[in-house]
Amino acid sequence: MNLLRVVLAQTNPRLGDLHHNLEDHLERVEAAVEEEADLVVFPELSLTGYFLKDQAFEVAEPLDSALLARLAEASRRVSIVAGFVERSPEGRLYNSLGFFEDGELRKVHRKVHLVSYGMFDEARDFAAGASFEPFRASKALLGPLLCEDLWHAPSAYVHFLNDVDVLVCSSASPARGVEARPGIEGLGSQRTWELLVRAQALLYRTWVVYVGRVGWEDGIGFGGASSVVDPFGNLVLCLDPLEPATATVELDGATLHRARVETPLRRDEKPWVLASALTEHLPGWRPPGEERE
Repeated sequence: MNLLRVVLAQTNPRLGDLHHNLEDHLERVEAAVEEEADLVVFPELSLTGYFLKDQAFEVAEPLDSALLARLAEASRRVSIVAGFVERSPEGRLYNSLGFFEDGELRKVHRKVHLVSYGMFDEARDFAAGASFEPFRASKALLGPLLCEDLWHAPSAYVHFLNDVDVLVCSSASPARGVEARPGIEGLGSQRTWELLVRAQALLYRTWVVYVGRVGWEDGIGFGGASSVVDPFGNLVLCLDPLEPATATVELDGATLHRARVETPLRRDEKPWVLASALTEHLPGWRPPGEERE
């Protein structure tokens, strides 16, 4: 990676209104082109809104849909990462993140870690994805994650092993708590996400782009606080946690290279130790449906 110019699009999608949200995407994409950006990143389920419930099937799109084709066409001038509900040929619905570039939907990440605790019940509507594969953009290798994915260590670890340049996490996380302590002010959820994102950047020596949504649905507010963290764990940018906004940030390869030379964690990693532990020493850990010993 040399230099990647990224636009963070912190949006407030209208629940269930695909066409309104698409037009908003296209306007922001046009603005990103004017900024001479290489990539524009939208939040989780940015084309549909989050608390869909019984609307999930109605707003689901097959990968060859006309609506997604319009977003793909817009990607001829700038690469795009956007969230939507995917309907597979078998009729399953997925919380998906699409990578659009050069007029095509190049790759899709299906959310692996569905949230089904507290106020969430994603497993009611969605099937879970089963892999973490990078998006190979023209200027960088991107590691896609969807919100809860970032909370589970193997998610970013797989991207780390694949040597991605940038972890890209799109989110629709609720705003929670207010902190008012010496030196710490603002939303508790913003503080939590900042810690998570900085930890990933520091541990895996990578750029991290986090894009959250804002607005309200079903009485729940979303926390925004989209941010960029460099490979040393330094917070480069953080947007307002409650208002729609955009920001343009340059991610440079020199910083990435310097961080990895100073601390060559991937070079010295021993993933076979983990593989051995999972297959030999932790026999109780098996994928769902497999016989436990």
